[in-house]
Amino acid sequence: MKSPQFSVRLTKEELIFSAAHFITFNGNICERLHGHNYRVAAEVRGPLDENHYVYDFIALKETLKNLIAAWDHHVLLPLHHPRILVRQTDGEVIATFEERRWVFPAEDCVLLPVANTTAELLAAHLAEQLAARLRALDHPLPLTLAIGVDECAGQWAWCEIQL
Repeated sequence: MKSPQFSVRLTKEELIFSAAHFITFNGNICERLHGHNYRVAAEVRGPLDENHYVYDFIALKETLKNLIAAWDHHVLLPLHHPRILVRQTDGEVIATFEERRWVFPAEDCVLLPVANTTAELLAAHLAEQLAARLRALDHPLPLTLAIGVDECAGQWAWCEIQL
């Protein structure tokens, strides 16, 4: 008989950040710069450890909270988009898409190693960052980690990775 697998899901009021972004879709359509009050959730799955839990709620919450705090009240910009070019010079970040151009103070931006700042890719990037932080902690790792990003009250994107 297989050992049962358990899951722990975290959806807390403090797992929220506000940020601006724009995405492209259908090749050459680029949204206007706009913002969201993003909500983030995490779920880990695996067997129970010696304490009879999948993962310590407090360690998971604090680690995730610290990650998203770095994005709060910033402009999220993609570094790997094929047509949005982002460069940083003398305290400014300049983003261009075709004839459009945005200039932001560097301290107001988070440059992300993603192809587009969609909720899906934000969830994937957060999952990878959280996984790296969890590996550095002194806790047994769960088998899988899923991160959800809600950009608009019920529009969730989820990414699940193996640990």
